[in-house]
Amino acid sequence: MTGWSRITAVDTYDIRFPTSQQLDGSDAMNPDPDYSAAYLVIRTDDPDGHEGHGFAFTIGRGNDVQTAAIGALRPYLIGRPVSATLADLGGMWRELVHDSQLRWLGPEKGVMHMAIGAVINALWDLAAKRAGLPLWRLLSRMTPEELVDLVDFRYLTDALTRDEALEILRRGADGRAEREAEILRGGYPAYTTSPGWLGYDDDKLRRLCREAVDDGFDLIKLKVGADLDDDRRRLRIAREECGPDIRIAIDANQRWDVPDAIEWIGALSPYQIWWVEEPTSPDDVLGHAAIAKAIAPIPVATGEHVQNRIVFKQLLQLGGLSFLQIDAARVAGVNENIAILLLAAKFGVPVCPHAGGVGLCELVQHLSMFDFVAISQTQQDRTIEYVDHLHEHFADPVVVRGGRYQAPTAPGFSSTMLPASLAAYSHIDLP
Repeated sequence: MTGWSRITAVDTYDIRFPTSQQLDGSDAMNPDPDYSAAYLVIRTDDPDGHEGHGFAFTIGRGNDVQTAAIGALRPYLIGRPVSATLADLGGMWRELVHDSQLRWLGPEKGVMHMAIGAVINALWDLAAKRAGLPLWRLLSRMTPEELVDLVDFRYLTDALTRDEALEILRRGADGRAEREAEILRGGYPAYTTSPGWLGYDDDKLRRLCREAVDDGFDLIKLKVGADLDDDRRRLRIAREECGPDIRIAIDANQRWDVPDAIEWIGALSPYQIWWVEEPTSPDDVLGHAAIAKAIAPIPVATGEHVQNRIVFKQLLQLGGLSFLQIDAARVAGVNENIAILLLAAKFGVPVCPHAGGVGLCELVQHLSMFDFVAISQTQQDRTIEYVDHLHEHFADPVVVRGGRYQAPTAPGFSSTMLPASLAAYSHIDLP
């Protein structure tokens, strides 16, 4: 019976949380975000009742556009056999991404690409639930050959070939069981941005810095880029509260032109900057490379708005980043993120994912844990962003203790939002 089951519905939801009211998520480029999810549920007639849940993250206005883009993919899903589809998620990815008419809207970037990512992530959620495993363990137990079949190497082969990716994965096959046990035992390093939102006053910054240190975080991140004097003051406060041994990163959220970035970062360098994130446009590969060269040894981190594996490839080739920040919902889902993890491994660059938002912490923990078990084999210089927002709306919320993500054990991608939250925060346009 299960082998004959098909996808019967793709339900979409425009979910928005009013985070701008408390200035949660505020930064120099995005002063008033309302964290939102263009959300979907893939339903089947399988008697086991499993559903696939996924979403694209936005910050409010335009979430309806993103939701509509996901809805435009229904014809590719309705009626498909579940088992055959999940058995070839590499083929499914190529079918969606390579559709010539949809691709014209990118190509391979923007709202349509993110919609495909939401669908692909929902299918992986369904696959992991049917397998009875959290996604990170499902991926970690796939063979190197199965994993490379998920990756589209088009446009990558000047930097990473299929054979090179296979070699990376085959090296990572030894010791997988031991590393999986290590993750279950000790979790994965986390850092926090919760103290650093630009809209918080100095007293709140002080309090949250102290709380972060008390909670076991050894890296915090502050938003910068609106006013240099304010940035100096806030970094001085953070350094006073955290002491000399806690790492402090800064995030400009694309605020600067290249010369401004170099000058501004130089002015903040006395505060022992661990990295500077998104110093300029995420599309400006040459700009990132110029900044990285000029501000060395302060590292550049970027990735949350990098639109596809091809831009990541160029950033790595030109030395435009020292920390690569994948985002679970920006590129086209799990498959493309595996390609990016393999690129990072080829170039020897640590991956420190972007999270926060709505559900991004829930998703990206799986990708980092898979990376450790099957690809990088190390947690050195690696950490996942953590923001203490909106986790209560998920059936399998993240757990962070002592500054470390605890490994999820429930089957799936941790992407299932509670029905009550879907009902309470569904956005309705008033006449």
